[in-house]
Amino acid sequence: MPARALEVKLGSPILLKIRRRLSNYKARWHKSTRWPPVGAFDWGDLRRLTPISKKFGLDRGLPIDRYYIERFLQEHNADIQGRVLEFGDPRYTLKFGGDRVTTSDVLDLSLWKPDVTIVADFSKADHIPSDTFDCIIMTQTLQLIYEVRTALHTSYRILKPGGILLATVPVISRIARPFPHLERWEDYWRFTSQASQRLFAEVFPVENVTVAAFGNVLTATAFLHGLAFEEVPPSELDFRDPDYEMLIAVRAVKPG
Repeated sequence: MPARALEVKLGSPILLKIRRRLSNYKARWHKSTRWPPVGAFDWGDLRRLTPISKKFGLDRGLPIDRYYIERFLQEHNADIQGRVLEFGDPRYTLKFGGDRVTTSDVLDLSLWKPDVTIVADFSKADHIPSDTFDCIIMTQTLQLIYEVRTALHTSYRILKPGGILLATVPVISRIARPFPHLERWEDYWRFTSQASQRLFAEVFPVENVTVAAFGNVLTATAFLHGLAFEEVPPSELDFRDPDYEMLIAVRAVKPG
């Protein structure tokens, strides 16, 4: 038989059949090597269209984002001293500042909270004197301010020379809703470590800005469902995956 009679021309039925068989084999092999196998994942308690808690986990324990926030503030508790400004309430000023704090101020949009000493929209806070505070604690607040850059410029202006801003912002989180008739805000933004570094370095010297990211795919999933810190083992809470940042923490220092 002539050699050319044995040739399989490109696009011939025989070659197409071989290609289909190879493709099916590869698909079955890839499917068998994935774990859990495709279609066999056990959703368990997570197969639901509503979260386990709609209160960030507050009704189950300490919210997971608060675990990261408190870890960050504990690492920098020496910065919380002198005259300190916090947003909403003074919980972290009192918890991490202790007797290093001489004056505790609380900023909010209205006076309905008992600890509020300064009423201001932080994007229009020209009435707050410059060079006033030794430390500003701004946890989970910037995402509620549309004029983010203005808020950062205000922070810089009202810090004393050498003053320190300790801020946290969400990367993965449910939408924050205000209490009806008591608070008013909108939830505008989510951040990444790269965005946070650039934003803060537009206001503070770049060498004075330190950014840390917390979280992984498991803690992000747990947080979205409203599970609490007590329901996730420490080894899983403390594992950091840069592809699944859940919360960003920033320490920024005004030159002194």
